[in-house]
Amino acid sequence: MRRTAPQTGEAMIRVIHSVSNMDRAGIETMLMNYYRRMDRDRVQFDFIVNKAKPGDYDDEILSMGGRIFRSPGLNPLHYPEYLRFVGDILKNSPDIRILHAHNEAMGLYALNGAKKAGLGVRIAHAHNTRIVRDYKWLLKIFCKQFLASSATDLWSCGRDAGIYFFGRKNWENRGMIMHNAIETDRFAWSPDARSAMRKQYGLENKTVVGHVGRFNVQKNHARLLAVFSEYAKVNENAVLLLIGEGEQEEKMKNMAASLGIYGKVIFAGLQSNVNEWYQAMDVFVMPSLFEGIPVVGVEAQFAGLPCVFSDKVPVEVKFTENSEFVSLEKKLEDWADIVLSKKTDSDRINDLEFISTSMYNIKNAHKILEQYYAETESSLL
Repeated sequence: MRRTAPQTGEAMIRVIHSVSNMDRAGIETMLMNYYRRMDRDRVQFDFIVNKAKPGDYDDEILSMGGRIFRSPGLNPLHYPEYLRFVGDILKNSPDIRILHAHNEAMGLYALNGAKKAGLGVRIAHAHNTRIVRDYKWLLKIFCKQFLASSATDLWSCGRDAGIYFFGRKNWENRGMIMHNAIETDRFAWSPDARSAMRKQYGLENKTVVGHVGRFNVQKNHARLLAVFSEYAKVNENAVLLLIGEGEQEEKMKNMAASLGIYGKVIFAGLQSNVNEWYQAMDVFVMPSLFEGIPVVGVEAQFAGLPCVFSDKVPVEVKFTENSEFVSLEKKLEDWADIVLSKKTDSDRINDLEFISTSMYNIKNAHKILEQYYAETESSLL
């Protein structure tokens, strides 16, 4: 904390967030959790989106007074154009006082555009503990080196992600954690919602192993399918519920067919009522290759689900005794046994005292974020 927040009557602070696009993914959903709760007379959000396709949350953003600016894209050939694009936004919108970049390494584009334009508060935000080796990997590794020097503030979902993207010394000197908070009331254990969802989708007599996540390398769906294949051998009523979409979805459908479990796997796609789908599950499994602090892991625990995470998921996400971390080196049979050992719905409860005080509860977290923005901005005055 630096200084006191603006008093009543002072100018509203506009914060512009740089994101991929505002679809129903973890980072974007987390931002919307905060946005809906913000005192928008005090803090307002705008968004730079780096994909041409419309986002699921676009209409809601516009309805709350936010603005959406579509960038030229994160192509190295467009870098000079990108800097001009950010500069033009800030020139034409002097009420924007803070840029908050969520693109990790590629956030350097927005950060440098804001730095060149003279914006005084530039937040780099780390959301993961690794960079995927895709066709942009070398570019991302290059950009990562300059994040700390281009940003005025270094934020992260957790310590490990902050150290990875900004370096240990920078993180220890300048780092701040912003919790991946959720609307806990929506995710709280509900026997009625469970009964309705399971009846609607024919799951009344099934054991539902659930997962929510984009179909990409990071989420390790191949391991999840292999574990479920073993699990289904000892639980003939088992069903695997997969919520999400992505570039590996067809590949995973083919893998499920080759394992002989395709009929037991529900590829549910994107869902706007994920909170209700958690109620239908019996256990949540996340064998990720790497993670920051996964929003879905927070949601699943607030829904009262027993959770099985890989040992690559930071232990900071654990806040219930019924969550376990398992090495990816362990055999598939061992994973299946651990999933089998997890208790089901009869033991799901709501810890009301914990929920009311948790920093993962958006009712608490949004007030802290408002204060951080206000104090970060007022430190320049």
